[in-house]
Amino acid sequence: MNASTAEITTPLASRYMTQLCKHFQHKLPVTLDDAAGHIVFSIGDCRLRAEADRLTLSLDSPDDAQLLQLQDVVARHLLRFAFRETMQIVWRPA
Repeated sequence: MNASTAEITTPLASRYMTQLCKHFQHKLPVTLDDAAGHIVFSIGDCRLRAEADRLTLSLDSPDDAQLLQLQDVVARHLLRFAFRETMQIVWRPA
């Protein structure tokens, strides 16, 4: 299993976590509560954790190629939702 994590500083962490989960729940299995979310993609899992000023994304995937694809999908959607702020998503091996 390959894994990566990104910690994003934003005052809207909870909002973005909720938007991501609700966006994907129409097509994928999703769980969501006030502090955490989990999205099950065919290429891996995305776990989200929202704190007051930080959104943490943790990805797991069977291989490097699928992990890169999952990173791209999650980052593109998050950046689309966060268009009003400048956001850097830096993936680190977990």
